[in-house]
Amino acid sequence: MTIRVLLADDQALLRSAFRVLVDSEPDMEVVGEASDGAEAARLAAERRADVVLMDIRMPGTDGLAATRLISADPALAHVRVVILTTFEVDDYVVQSLRAGASGFLGKGSEPDELLSAIRVAAGGEALLSPAATKGLIARFLAQDGTVGEDRDPARAERLETLTGREREVLVQVAGGLSNDEIAERLVVSPLTVKTHVNRAMAKLGARDRAQLVVIAYESGLVRPRVE
Repeated sequence: MTIRVLLADDQALLRSAFRVLVDSEPDMEVVGEASDGAEAARLAAERRADVVLMDIRMPGTDGLAATRLISADPALAHVRVVILTTFEVDDYVVQSLRAGASGFLGKGSEPDELLSAIRVAAGGEALLSPAATKGLIARFLAQDGTVGEDRDPARAERLETLTGREREVLVQVAGGLSNDEIAERLVVSPLTVKTHVNRAMAKLGARDRAQLVVIAYESGLVRPRVE
């Protein structure tokens, strides 16, 4: 199955470079390019994109607003947004995850990292750069004082619908561990972990693992350790 990729960046030169890279892969194709967020949201639907590589800082509708538009549209529930940022330590990254992005990647990443990120996002199996993303969420949620205050009571209440094992797995996901790592730690099979993760996502209304991490921190289930 070919992964359909949409490029959203206001710099034409960068879009061209990304297009050459993505189109060189046999399992991927670029289905459109957008120079602002509004165009990205529109093309995501029109071109039936699977993954959107989204720049944050664009004129008009920026990447953050575009991510919200895509995440709020039930018809685009399958679309995964990967934020491309010049600065990986950036509060916009956390805002984007809250808005529904699946993860982030620095623009200075190696080509193989970008291609891997697209495949991971399309598969929905793991959060991009899990340890780094977890650290960012911990840092910025702690700075804005939202941790443990149950900013979203409805989500906090939904935690009660999880089984003990699902809560245990959620804590491990929030720690940036992969399914294989969680399976080894809990002495179960990776397939069992995947089942628990999928059930937790369904119960909590999370689009993917990135959203599970956000929910775990914002609900207070997991407390950040900020150094």
